[in-house]
Amino acid sequence: MSFANSIFLLTGAAFILLLAAFYLIAAARRKKSLENFADKKLLQEISLSLDNKKRNLKIAMIVTVVFLCFVSLARPQWGFEWKDIKNRGVDILFAIDASKSMLAEDIKPNRLKRVKLEVEDFVKGLAGDRVGIVTFSGNAFLQCPLTSDYDGFLINLQSVDTNTLPKEGTSISAAIDECIDAYKRNGRRNKIVILITDGEDHEGKVVEAAKNAQRDGIKIFCIGIGTKEGSTIPVTDKNNKQSYLRDISGAVVKTKLDDALLKKIAFITGASYSHAAEYNFGLEQLYKDRLSKIQKEAAEVKMEKVKKDRFGLFLFIALIILVLEPFISERRSADEHR
Repeated sequence: MSFANSIFLLTGAAFILLLAAFYLIAAARRKKSLENFADKKLLQEISLSLDNKKRNLKIAMIVTVVFLCFVSLARPQWGFEWKDIKNRGVDILFAIDASKSMLAEDIKPNRLKRVKLEVEDFVKGLAGDRVGIVTFSGNAFLQCPLTSDYDGFLINLQSVDTNTLPKEGTSISAAIDECIDAYKRNGRRNKIVILITDGEDHEGKVVEAAKNAQRDGIKIFCIGIGTKEGSTIPVTDKNNKQSYLRDISGAVVKTKLDDALLKKIAFITGASYSHAAEYNFGLEQLYKDRLSKIQKEAAEVKMEKVKKDRFGLFLFIALIILVLEPFISERRSADEHR
C-alpha cells in the first residue's frame, strides 16, 4: 500500500495525539470536580452505574473515526489498472536568460526573480500543455525536458540562477540551438519557444539560429525584460560584501534592454515580441492572443499503470463506526448493576 498525500498521515498522527491528550485532561478535570463538589456516597453510586470500559470504547471509536478520515485524505492506494493517457495541448519551451545581467534591479525584485515568479504563476494556470526549460548564459542546456508534470517543472524552475552555467556572457544563439535540439527529439508539429531575456548578446549568429528555428517550424515568442534606461548589476563578493559588477577596465557595468534583436527573432520565426512591463509581464496575454489559438494536438497515446484509490473503504468503515457508536451506552445494564 502507498499513499498519494502521505503528509496527511503525519498530520493525522499529530491530531490524534492532541485528541488523546484532550480526553485525558478532560477526564482528570471531571474526576477532580466531582470529588470536590459531590458526596462520596453519591460518587460511589455513579461509578457503579457507569461502565468505564464502554466509555473508553466509545472514545476509542471516535478517535478511530478521526484517524480513518485522515487516512482517507492521504489517499491510500494499492493495485492498479491500465489506462489510455492522452493529453491535448501545445508544447512550450521557456528559454530563460540566466546571465549576470539578469540580476539588475530595474525590474523588481530583480529581472531573474521576476521571470521565475511570472513563469510559475503562468504554468499553474495551464492544463494539458507540456512545458520545459532551456537555461542560457554564455552557453545553454536543457534544464527541464518537455513535461506535463507541472510540479516537477516548478522544482526545476526554482533552481535556475546565475550560477547554473559555468560560462559567463550571453549567447541567445546557443539558447535557440538548444531549443531546436530539444524539439528534434519530439515529433510534435506545434513548437513554441518563449525566449525571456534583456536582449544582450555577446556571441552573434542569432539571426542564423532564428532562421534554422523557422525552418524547423519553431515559433520564438520574445519577451524583453529590463528598461531602456538600464541598471547596474549588484553582486556579492567572496567576503559576502555587496558591490556592483565591473568590466575588465574596472568601470561599473550598466545593462540595458536591447529589444531590436528580439523583435528580429520574433519576425523571422513568425511570432511576436512584447516588453515585460513592471505591472504587466505579458505571459497570460500572449497565451490568450496567440498560443491558445494554435491547433492543439493529441500527445502520443500511451498505456499507463494508474494506481487505484482505496480511500472509499476507509470512509465506509468510519461511517459504520459512527452509526454504531450512539448505540453503545455508558451505563451498566440492570443485571450488571446488581
